[in-house]
Amino acid sequence: MTYLETIGKIRRRHFVEGETISQLARDFQLTRKTVRKYLKSTDPDPSYTRQHQPQPKLGAFQSLLEEWLKNESQRPRRERRTAKRLYEGLQREGYAGAYDSVQRFVKAWKGDRRPSLTHAFVPLSFLPGAKYQFDWSHEVMVLGGVVQTVKVAHFRLCYSRQMFVAAFPRETQEMVFEAHNRAFVFFGGVPLAGIYDNPKPIVTTVFTGKERAFNRRFLALMNHYLIEPIACTPAAGWEKGQVENQVGNLREWLFTPRLAFADFTELNGWLEQRCRELAQRFHPEQSDRRIAEVFEEERPRLRPFTAAFDGYFEQTVRVSSTCLVACDRNRYSVPADYAGKTASLRAYADRIRVVAEARVVAEHPRQFGRGRFIFDPWHYLPVLERKPGALRDGAPFQQWDLPASVRKVLELFLTQKGGDKAFVDLLLVTRPHGLEPLEVACDLALEQGLATLPVILNHLHRLMAPLPPARLETPDRLRLHQEPRADCDRYDQLRGREATYAG
Repeated sequence: MTYLETIGKIRRRHFVEGETISQLARDFQLTRKTVRKYLKSTDPDPSYTRQHQPQPKLGAFQSLLEEWLKNESQRPRRERRTAKRLYEGLQREGYAGAYDSVQRFVKAWKGDRRPSLTHAFVPLSFLPGAKYQFDWSHEVMVLGGVVQTVKVAHFRLCYSRQMFVAAFPRETQEMVFEAHNRAFVFFGGVPLAGIYDNPKPIVTTVFTGKERAFNRRFLALMNHYLIEPIACTPAAGWEKGQVENQVGNLREWLFTPRLAFADFTELNGWLEQRCRELAQRFHPEQSDRRIAEVFEEERPRLRPFTAAFDGYFEQTVRVSSTCLVACDRNRYSVPADYAGKTASLRAYADRIRVVAEARVVAEHPRQFGRGRFIFDPWHYLPVLERKPGALRDGAPFQQWDLPASVRKVLELFLTQKGGDKAFVDLLLVTRPHGLEPLEVACDLALEQGLATLPVILNHLHRLMAPLPPARLETPDRLRLHQEPRADCDRYDQLRGREATYAG
């Protein structure tokens, strides 16, 4: 029997059936004072609220707990202790009460200091192609069999609500550039303005009001696409509320339960497809139309996408004596000619480029682990010319993916005296043309059973010899209709004239 059912029965039996207060108190096992209160009450749904909560064990520790709470309120939110941690601290001070008492006290203390007025907001409206919002989120998933935290870049067109998301291993500046390039390709155009938070890759200094000192390279991105950057007020997420809501929704729609993919390429392909599928949802304001329909209306209002921004983070590095440059605790090889020199390292989202003397001298796929060495064996060929013995144990050549026939010739040469130098000579000859002609030459030599240096060099020279020039066909209008006749007597006549003049 519920609380309200009990009150109803007491009132009916007293006022309708005439039962006494004592009889009702005995039947319902209540005090007569409680029965009288129910009979006198005019509220059809009375409720009981305790006016004072006795706290016999916590009372001696309330002043200490209040002091802790005041100190905690001055700390950043992520550094504040929870009620559970405060309870554990009180236990160390001698508190023997329950956790519930501490939890209720903390909740009441925070409630008393919470602003009584609710923030009011003005509804926003955007023109087609006018603005987009950008934000990052951190999602946990399995990539390549390893559980890791992935950084997801979120874009949202403010008018059509069309979304685009792409996953990256980090939130660094080059990832911001690559995310914008991919988003504008996906949208098929560029809006007029973008709304951002204030992270270091975007904003270097936050001044009073809306004034910001934007990152120099980020401004180069904005200037390339002719976008006006707009930075939000710190801790004012409602200024880009659309993308803030998108982060929470996509965490539920896409990233729960935990995803598993082989690599970022497979993951981003799946995310792009899901963005297209989610565009079939109805528009939150134009409820009779789908987001995809509104996006098709907005697309012509975007500025055409012409060329992608060359988005990289650049730093000056010195090439080591082992022909390596360092980036993010990994090392990448550079041609031996630049050992000991200064170069410019450009880190892209997916690759590393080394620029020296105004040209790209090395390029490698970017690695995001630690302590890795990424070699291009061709970079060490000048060193091998002087030290061919390094071919046997040199780290750049241990994992060199050589064609099967070339690998077989190398193994055969290394069993012979001076074989390492002979193989280096082959590499020097074929370097301008790559491994393809060397593979064919080794195949031919192995088929003949004569895998020696002279034989392979002979095949190489024949393969790499320039083709004879094509035969020219003379047009009819340039042909001679009367070909000159060969006459040696004319030469003797000339000699005779020369003798006459001499006399």
